[in-house]
Amino acid sequence: MKHLFSQRHFLELSIHIVSWLLIFGFPLVFMERGSGFNPAQFLRHSCVPLCYFIIFYVNYLWLVPRYMFMDEMRKYILSDAVLILCLSILLHVFLESISTPPPPEFARHIPPRWIFYVRDMGMMIFVAGLGAAIRTSLRWRQAEERLIETERQKTEAELKNLKNQLNPHFLLNTLNNIYALIAFNSDKAQEAVQELSKLLRHVLYDNQQTFVPLEKELDFIRNYVALMRIRLPQQVEVSVNLEADSGGALRIAPLIFISLIENAFKHGISPTAGSFISISISGHADGMVRCEILNSNYPKSGQDKSGSGVGLEQVGKRLELIYPGHYEWIKGVSENGQVYSSILTIQTNKSL
Repeated sequence: MKHLFSQRHFLELSIHIVSWLLIFGFPLVFMERGSGFNPAQFLRHSCVPLCYFIIFYVNYLWLVPRYMFMDEMRKYILSDAVLILCLSILLHVFLESISTPPPPEFARHIPPRWIFYVRDMGMMIFVAGLGAAIRTSLRWRQAEERLIETERQKTEAELKNLKNQLNPHFLLNTLNNIYALIAFNSDKAQEAVQELSKLLRHVLYDNQQTFVPLEKELDFIRNYVALMRIRLPQQVEVSVNLEADSGGALRIAPLIFISLIENAFKHGISPTAGSFISISISGHADGMVRCEILNSNYPKSGQDKSGSGVGLEQVGKRLELIYPGHYEWIKGVSENGQVYSSILTIQTNKSL
């Protein structure tokens, strides 16, 4: 951000320098050819641009910030009027002091003096307005940039808060599964603790990044499914198909799919009846990532406290913050009520 600001300031400074060099160099066009450079003649032609220069920067650097931005328009208009009047008088007094009086036969054809005063004061008012307009537009742009930066920081804070909520939520659900294993199979419980250590490495380190390689996220999901398989009854059929893009360039928000998979294991398994869970995640070269999860539908009762129910809500909030308008999430129960489906498609090239 600082680098962008320095580039912007350099560009603005360059525009100011080039513009005023052109304005001050313009009087050279009116100097007599063949007589060489005449300092007095150049000074006479340059005093008008010099007045414009003074009026522009007095407005740009002092009057506009000091009065206009402070809602003191009366003081701003009065100060500008005094400045323009004084410079106009000084300009004409100076020009008359260094100019040669015209011959009498030409003097009667010269317009009244007040016409030149009105002309120059009108141009000075225009230059003052130009300085005020440029400084005001600059202030609006800076305010817009500050607003964008504030929104960005707010979004990052919300995402960080969601991550901080997700970590204990995920850990609580996993520990509940390990606790259930301890009661009937201590060997599997020990194996589950080892698998959990692999998962925690991803949660504690990779989850601190905004985006991670899709392949690394899929490895995490493989380890999670392996952990969940340990406690599953034999009648549960689990199929997993995880495919990253061939180039390995796709990056995804970490843990964006884990709540969907948790939900499938929570609501898709019956201790007595046949059950199934199908997980398919694929990445494509155009940046599209598709996650399709199907499971048998055995919704938990209201007395079941195995999950707090915040996982899917967090998924929706994170998607809105990271991929606003660039994802599609279709979820629901089939017509016969036996299958629950969750299909999430994300265009990762359009991320925050």
